[in-house]
Amino acid sequence: MENFVSFPKLGIEFKVNRVAFEIFGFEIHWYAIIIGIGMLLALFYCFSVMKKFGVNSDRATDVVFVGLIGGILGARAYYIIFDNELTFADFFDIRGGGLAIYGGVIGAFLCAFITAKIRKVRFVPFADVAAIGFAIGQSIGRWGNFINQEAFGGPTNLPWGMTGNIIELSVGDVYSSSYTMVHPCFLYESLWCALGFVILHFLSKKRKFDGQIFLTYTAWYGVGRFFIEGLRTDSLMFGRLRVSQVLAGLCVIVSVILILSNFQKIKRSGVSAVLYVDTEESKKLIAEEEAKEKKEKTDKDKKEENKEENTENSEENNNGENN
Repeated sequence: MENFVSFPKLGIEFKVNRVAFEIFGFEIHWYAIIIGIGMLLALFYCFSVMKKFGVNSDRATDVVFVGLIGGILGARAYYIIFDNELTFADFFDIRGGGLAIYGGVIGAFLCAFITAKIRKVRFVPFADVAAIGFAIGQSIGRWGNFINQEAFGGPTNLPWGMTGNIIELSVGDVYSSSYTMVHPCFLYESLWCALGFVILHFLSKKRKFDGQIFLTYTAWYGVGRFFIEGLRTDSLMFGRLRVSQVLAGLCVIVSVILILSNFQKIKRSGVSAVLYVDTEESKKLIAEEEAKEKKEKTDKDKKEENKEENTENSEENNNGENN
């Protein structure tokens, strides 16, 4: 079914279909594709900067893989727990939406923490890298909400107010108004996370202690989510409390306290904190990884050379037989 989303005051209208395509009768939704793209770009970035945080990417691969699974499961579980309409019987039907960011973050970090202990990966510098990846994934993933026409706010007359046929089904009866423009909360959060990514990327180059990037991400996202959640009409509730808004506020308070505490500790000691990337343990692990990569490249080059030699010899033999 083709739907429409428009920004009336901007004169922009989109025709959208939740289903991107079908494979053997199985519908693949744009929501899932967009979430997947966000994950892939986040992974690409994280693996490209891991060495700068002293993290051995080979060992971290298992942590990332388990963390991704934990993130998806956590996001779905969180949503179902606080949603009045879904049950755990609907757990695996996520093609059309129903994932909660905070549940994803909690699930991912819990599973990654356990796996990091098993694989002997320092979790705090790993969490710094992952936090930047989360900002990328969230910025892109929110556009899945655009396709589904969900995660929007209350009525607004702002120039960028949006509406759509699915939105009207949700708010038309509530406000007894046709073509009600609402806050595009998905867009607010997408832009907030994109700006957060830029800030975290540059801050990571001047970080003063391990964990600073993760705590900054938690505080930054928490501030944005606290206010954006207050605009939304589909918040997950616990009694009369907006769950994500309460959690966002707590995250901001705890993160700011820990950041200030760490800076105060550094100031009192008069000595800069030693980053994990500068430790002998990290340097040894990175050296081992680079040596392994060099060996794999050398072996690959040798195979290519042998293949070329065999091809040349085969051609010479064929020419000799023809003569």
